[in-house]
Amino acid sequence: MVLVRQSLPEIDPDLDAAQWHLSETGRLRCKTLADRLAAYDPHGILASTEPKAAETGKLVANVLELPFSTAAGLQEHNRTGVDWFAARDEYEVAIARFFEQPESLVFGLETADQVYQRFASGLALLIERHAGQNLAVVSHGTVIALFVSRATGQPPFPLWKRLATPSFVVLSLPEFSVLEVVETVR
Repeated sequence: MVLVRQSLPEIDPDLDAAQWHLSETGRLRCKTLADRLAAYDPHGILASTEPKAAETGKLVANVLELPFSTAAGLQEHNRTGVDWFAARDEYEVAIARFFEQPESLVFGLETADQVYQRFASGLALLIERHAGQNLAVVSHGTVIALFVSRATGQPPFPLWKRLATPSFVVLSLPEFSVLEVVETVR
């Protein structure tokens, strides 16, 4: 299984991040992303319903001529109504607290524990529905880092910082061992 962080979005501080679409550069990066993902021979591309992930998945699927669909539970940590962080370091402090206090509502509308449960359940359903198939799942940096950290024992924040837009993590099934981390695709 390949967990793919969506491509580069067009940041609009007036919208919630869950409503962002891909930037022109983000759309262009999807061709290179597709070329890189082809080596893993995915049977299909599944994506979060958020526009930036769905657009990434659809563009990659088109290049690879693979089936594409969106699936519930794969969306990013719910940050609806959270003010835009103009300073990157303030945003990183909020993300670090989110990972460090998984049972507490410290940032957004979901705790890290709730996000993990939702995302892990969504992945489990996809794995069951597509048994024996290699899938590429397009989602978001925070949920991917959270899932991989809990599957492997790696700390989530350093992994989150490594994952550019786009990037991906290759996992073995059923044990979810990390086979490869591709930090950036340009």
